[in-house]
Amino acid sequence: MQWFVDLFAQAQQQLFEQVVQPLLFELGLASVMEDAFVATGWLLVGLVQIALMLTLLRALERWRPVEPVTDRAAVRVDVLYTLIHRLGLFRVALFFTLDPLWDSLIGRLRVAGLPTFHLDTLWPGVTDVALVSFVLYLLLFDFVDYLLHRGQHRWRWWWALHGLHHSQRQMTLWSDNRNHLLDDVIRDSALVVVGLLVGIPPGQFVAVVAFTQLLESLAHANLRLSFGPLERWLVSPRYHRWHHRTGDGEVEDGHGRPGGDNFSVLFPVWDRLFGTAYFGDLYVPTGLPEDGRDWGRGFWAQQWLGLKRLAGRA
Repeated sequence: MQWFVDLFAQAQQQLFEQVVQPLLFELGLASVMEDAFVATGWLLVGLVQIALMLTLLRALERWRPVEPVTDRAAVRVDVLYTLIHRLGLFRVALFFTLDPLWDSLIGRLRVAGLPTFHLDTLWPGVTDVALVSFVLYLLLFDFVDYLLHRGQHRWRWWWALHGLHHSQRQMTLWSDNRNHLLDDVIRDSALVVVGLLVGIPPGQFVAVVAFTQLLESLAHANLRLSFGPLERWLVSPRYHRWHHRTGDGEVEDGHGRPGGDNFSVLFPVWDRLFGTAYFGDLYVPTGLPEDGRDWGRGFWAQQWLGLKRLAGRA
């Protein structure tokens, strides 16, 4: 694990010194050097992810597609969402706006007596501490993601935003980031606050986010693939496709619980624990039913209509 951390650090340093730093000097932005170095890390992670998506994941989609892609215009919009998120543009925007707010809030709570806690100290005496702490943080954030995902489907105000993600009828490896930006702000803010509370190191946070995003891209791929018995422990494209099946997800069951199933992001163990797992054998159609609602075709239309739905006007 450490060799990978060191390799990434070297690549980040080289990218920063050879590309980002000269550009900042040229633009007269030397005052943001430290922040730009952090942003360079997110950029590097995104470039690696996109390279893997264009090679490995795209090859898998060509190998065993579930269905032919007929609405390429909708997929191109998903590509735009992916570039915004994976190249760090959205993450950097949060870094300069909301993240300082959460840092200040947690700092005030520390001063008020909130104890300092580091999750990875729960497993002392392990040889490869970096790997163990990575797994612990990955499990924690995946559980938090599961709870947030349940909320996105349970509360109708949140579904007004999250429904955009489910409106895509042509799921591909690009579909994971097809989200309303306000939806992402809420989710990412929650993850940042949890990260601050449990004391996750910045490098570990980047690794957890990057690993999660890449597996989410695989789960959304237009790929006829299950993981066999392993599917009970790791979300596969088939498992997650059931979550996106047409008409599923927004209807409550009469007891205040969200309709639908397979809310887990990486590990189906959360669905199994809370009774929301379904291991279907088919590769079902995806998207929302034709009920007269307009989710928008282009990026800006989708963002505007999401805000109108949230305000109860669409």
